[in-house]
Amino acid sequence: MRIQLLSDLHCETEAFAPEPNPAAELLVLGGDIDSSWTALEQFRGWPVPVLMVAGNHEFDGREVDAARPALRERCNALGIRLLERESLVLTDRDGARIRFSATVRWCDFDLFGDAGRAGAMRAAAYYMRIMRSTRHGVPFDPDGVREEALACREWLADELPRTGDWDRTVVLTHFAPSLRSADPRYGAQPGTASFCNADDALLRHASTWIHGHLHCRHDYLAEHEGGRTRVVCNARGHGRKGEAEGHDPLRIYDV
Repeated sequence: MRIQLLSDLHCETEAFAPEPNPAAELLVLGGDIDSSWTALEQFRGWPVPVLMVAGNHEFDGREVDAARPALRERCNALGIRLLERESLVLTDRDGARIRFSATVRWCDFDLFGDAGRAGAMRAAAYYMRIMRSTRHGVPFDPDGVREEALACREWLADELPRTGDWDRTVVLTHFAPSLRSADPRYGAQPGTASFCNADDALLRHASTWIHGHLHCRHDYLAEHEGGRTRVVCNARGHGRKGEAEGHDPLRIYDV
């Protein structure tokens, strides 16, 4: 299936007008499109189906548990299919059936193992203050994020090994599945655990794993005992920081 992939547009502060690539069969939105949700209107009436997974900034300033159904309602009204701990099977132009399995997959801070978790969670406090979100009526802090992340991880571990009437699986998460997706500007430091998870053992269940969150682009092959998995990210990022330089919003990925 030929997909167009967009994430980390941050239209709450960035000026960006999406255009459809006529060669695409599907548009995938990998999260952090607009913390205000206003720019989602630009995808109303898109010429091909639109799948979306929420990013962390879709929850900015909101109660997390209330935001999920509200965002789904907003997406439904615009013809966007929002997936969270859900799978959807689509058939491409060649008749192949592709399972898309999606979740935000919040960070669990285990990127550097048990010994690195405390440092990673301390570093994450900065990002939580930026979000200003709540959960169960209290600030959505690193402990709350880890609880959400572990629930996402459990769902993926149960869902991905399942067999069914599909030819291959594409995983869609906002947070990255591997340290290999770390932003090269920052590398392996405690704050990177707020962007990447150590989900390398799950990669073997997918032919392609799509993520966002890192404000840089990735397209690499992860080798494992089951063969190899392609990991892709087409995040735009902030133009004022130069992160959008080289971003191709019309790029097509065959998955």
